[in-house]
Amino acid sequence: MTAPFQHIHKENLEMAITASMVKELRDSTGAGMMDAKKALTENNGDMDAAVDWLRTKGLAKAAKKSGRTAAEGLVAVVVEGNKGVAVEVNSETDFVGKNAEFQDMVSGIAKAALNAADVDALLAADMGGKSVADTLTDKIATIGENMAVRRMQTLEGETVVSYVHNAAAAGMGKIGVLVAMNGGDEAIGKQIAMHIAAVNPAALSEADLDASVVEKEKQVQMDIARESGKPEQVIEKMIVGRMKKFVAESTLLNQQFVVNPDLTVEAAAKAAGATITGFVRLEVGEGIEVEKEDFAAEVAKAVQG
Repeated sequence: MTAPFQHIHKENLEMAITASMVKELRDSTGAGMMDAKKALTENNGDMDAAVDWLRTKGLAKAAKKSGRTAAEGLVAVVVEGNKGVAVEVNSETDFVGKNAEFQDMVSGIAKAALNAADVDALLAADMGGKSVADTLTDKIATIGENMAVRRMQTLEGETVVSYVHNAAAAGMGKIGVLVAMNGGDEAIGKQIAMHIAAVNPAALSEADLDASVVEKEKQVQMDIARESGKPEQVIEKMIVGRMKKFVAESTLLNQQFVVNPDLTVEAAAKAAGATITGFVRLEVGEGIEVEKEDFAAEVAKAVQG
């Protein structure tokens, strides 16, 4: 009785792994179709675990995740004195992000955010005699799309410099960056902000890295090293080097500066008389999961319609 039950269970598990899931894993890792399917089957359809499994086996080109950034809208940045703020306002379509009426509203919301502690306080803040929340409600009615203030981050420092990538209008675009520095000037601040927009560091320095992220990476690297069959004492030495590389690639101060790869970002800032004290990077739709539909089901629905 036991063997047939196990067989049925495995079949059902494989049936649960859809073609769209396999495609998503292939797109995000560069792995082959059969390897992607096996990774999903071995990990009960858990996408993140499947990525780690492929990395452990040396079958994944990268641990990037596809299809995560899909919400539309704008990120606006405003700097006033030694304080800067970045705000993300979402819309349903990219078309609305190019709408002048929407852009004016986002600009006003960003200015109001300079004096707000968080998103809740921002929604309650005054914006031309009306709260930000009520202004949003009115715009939803006139433009005809759902909109939301998703998040905001503030940054203070001796000098705060802003940069917008893919600008749709002044001070707003798809990626908004703020950099706080002691010393230096606007020119080096802009270069560092452009680096942050392009490279997307996880943290300022090693001390600022999320401990759970570091531990997960260490475990993946240990598993990869063990697959090579090398002795534990050799593996331990390998891990030290690999984790050092991981920290260098993940932290702003230790990354190779895109403007001059011979220098780290920290060294480039120092050469310009600056010390970087913090940064903020917001990207439109970052981390938002979008509901996906099986392609076959989508076609069937279209035919029925």
